[in-house]
Amino acid sequence: MKRVRFRDSAGNVRGGRWTVEDGEEVVTAAAGPYGRISFGDETFAPDDVDILPPCEPTKIVCVGLNYADHAAEQDKEVPDRPLLFLKPPNTVTSHNQEVTLPSGKERIDHEAELAVVIGERCKGVSADAAMDYVSGFTCLNDLSNRDDQRVEQNWVRGKAFDDAAPIGPLVATPEHVPEDATIECRVNGELRQQSSRDQFIFSVPELIEEITTYMTLEPGDVISTGTPAGVGPLADGDEVEVEIEGIGTLRNTVHIP
Repeated sequence: MKRVRFRDSAGNVRGGRWTVEDGEEVVTAAAGPYGRISFGDETFAPDDVDILPPCEPTKIVCVGLNYADHAAEQDKEVPDRPLLFLKPPNTVTSHNQEVTLPSGKERIDHEAELAVVIGERCKGVSADAAMDYVSGFTCLNDLSNRDDQRVEQNWVRGKAFDDAAPIGPLVATPEHVPEDATIECRVNGELRQQSSRDQFIFSVPELIEEITTYMTLEPGDVISTGTPAGVGPLADGDEVEVEIEGIGTLRNTVHIP
């Protein structure tokens, strides 16, 4: 199943299924016309509703350097355990929204990532049991202010600014997302990043085991699993797309005051 949250024209927050057209119900999460979003026996054209973040995390646990090629382009050693940092709820924004980035910075980068949405409260979970606690997967763009990230240790200014974590457009249950799912980022239609989930240094179950050793994850919390090589700067007016096989495309425009 592919689940979506949206606000209809009357201002009601709704939940529904995002399905592929097969003669009856419609929806495509890819580029071009989106079809209809189905909710019960009602359908809505996406242009008539606001797509909301597909979950409401209390925290986003991000993983740094989880692809060897990205570690190389950052001139870093591959870590011997997951490199973790946090993004708070103020960073969350949704599909098709304009993201406002900090002004006066030399470089703010896109980072396309597969995000794991937690379905049940969990702590001290083994890798073998980890997927029992996963609601599904979505797309996330780990927007990164390199100016400040380079000069601070905790990355608050570099990673935790408003709108720093566009997420969506939907949550796809695990059977929809192949173990070798492709992960891509395009900026103004130009391919910037292209890799596969099977290139992770640490797998999703390994990440859940490590993270829940130290903290409790709540339903709706997100683990962002790291980005492949090809990260690059964004400019005012850019359109950024993060597309993951089995999920769809997260699209945002960039505003830099």
